[in-house]
Amino acid sequence: MNVSSLTEYAAFVGIDWADRKHDICLQVAGSDQREFSVLPHRPERIAQWAQVLRQRFEGRPIAVCLELSKGPLIYALQQYDFLVLFAVNPTTLAKYRQAFCLSYAKDDPTDAELALELLMTHRDKLTALHPQSAAMRALQRLVEQRRSLVADKVRLTNRLTDALKQYFPQVLEWFKDKDTMVFCDFLTRWPTLKHAQRARKARLTAFFQEHNVRYPRIIEQRIQAILSATTLTADSGVIRPNQLLAEVLVEQLRCVLQALERFDHEIAQLAPTLPDYALFSALPGAGPALAPRLLAAFGEQRERYTSAADMQKYTGIAPVTERSGNKCWVHWRLHCPKFLRQTFVEWAAQSILHSYWARLFYEQQRAQGSAHQAALRALAVKWIRIVSRCWKNRTPSDEATDLTALKHRDSPLLR
Repeated sequence: MNVSSLTEYAAFVGIDWADRKHDICLQVAGSDQREFSVLPHRPERIAQWAQVLRQRFEGRPIAVCLELSKGPLIYALQQYDFLVLFAVNPTTLAKYRQAFCLSYAKDDPTDAELALELLMTHRDKLTALHPQSAAMRALQRLVEQRRSLVADKVRLTNRLTDALKQYFPQVLEWFKDKDTMVFCDFLTRWPTLKHAQRARKARLTAFFQEHNVRYPRIIEQRIQAILSATTLTADSGVIRPNQLLAEVLVEQLRCVLQALERFDHEIAQLAPTLPDYALFSALPGAGPALAPRLLAAFGEQRERYTSAADMQKYTGIAPVTERSGNKCWVHWRLHCPKFLRQTFVEWAAQSILHSYWARLFYEQQRAQGSAHQAALRALAVKWIRIVSRCWKNRTPSDEATDLTALKHRDSPLLR
């Protein structure tokens, strides 16, 4: 259904959603009466409620306002084309409530009614939800869930490192990367220094060769380091609890690493099938991990962002300026999709290693006194401006073209 062509709605609905039930406030167009009800969060009950609305209003469009843009309730309601969903920021609804209720009282039916009032009085300020293609939405969820698994990996490796420092610190020196299968397999076979030193040299050699360590000199150095290592402590009250914790953490880390491989494979199969993937895979420093994330960040609805500034603000990269009298305060955005901001900052950091002008810009920012993260955010602002133009025009970014443009403008970066 083309929402822009709708001039009026048969009814307006405000929903205060929850985990187990949803409070609903409905008002028929042209009427002042409001109907309150409670909808249990069960698929069959949600489907029944939607069918009752369809029959009651003969399939005419109904505007629905909710405090979320994704989630089980959204997924359930999006399958009904006569329901036009409008998302409102939870902070907006909370401030709206506080404006008329100074006591900070809160109730679910009241929030549903406030959502209805926002929808009816400020519909021009709200944006109707337009789902992207199933493939794009799947990619967006995949890359976000993968990044969550990466955070789990970091958390587990940090805990594992701390446990090993208590009784077996040498293994941290023998393996530079802790988030690898070879590290997990080593600790599974030899969880303590005593176990490792009891192993035969031939078995240690075979282990490293099985894990693609082919240089005899490196294998010999590791084996000598194992045999000559000194025990940090012989206290069983320290060794046994930390050994057990390390073994458990290794099992969890192994599962996370295997899950990451599955997600990487799924993303690698899905991302190249989307039309704009080539635009983002060609970006300097994007690579197989960040290119799908950048593609998911921009999406496929080019009408969503009227300018690069809209993208910069939405992702939280652009700073916020507050002025009051003679005071002026510039700070970063507190309310934004954190994952999208993280995506652009991480890519900006990688682009420094692969783009000449990006490295010069970063060094310029640092020379002017900006901290590392501030310099990366400033670089991300520049990159969004460039990539937005490429995305709108469907033309890949070109480093030579960018440098030529900088030269024509007599940019201080090239002086």
